[in-house]
Amino acid sequence: QVQLAESGGGSVQAGGSLRLSCAASDPTFSNLFMGWFRQAPGKERESVAAINWNGDSTYYAHSVKGRFTISKDNAKNTVYLQMNSLKPEDTAVYYCNAFSFFRVEGSSWSGAPYDDWGQGTQVTVSS
Repeated sequence: QVQLAESGGGSVQAGGSLRLSCAASDPTFSNLFMGWFRQAPGKERESVAAINWNGDSTYYAHSVKGRFTISKDNAKNTVYLQMNSLKPEDTAVYYCNAFSFFRVEGSSWSGAPYDDWGQGTQVTVSS
């Protein structure tokens, strides 16, 4: 099972930027589809972005497309999420995880993350 450690969260004003990092301890990391997820208070966890095993295909939720960028460094076993033009509605705890299942159908994508999660990192955006 992949062990994950997210970092980089913080408090910023609307329009600001943050870069999240997720270090994974799995020797098969370079073969994994990875994703970033978030959970706001009172809401279910949602997928934010995903990246394929070698980093040449990326996928985004409509709410963050054009503002967030996911990247993957297989040499460092790390996945990143660059978040620009942050909005108050981006406030949430952000998690990364590997996908046990991932599917792309046209312009839509979906996947199932593994059951175990890291501690997440809090992102708070004030207006």
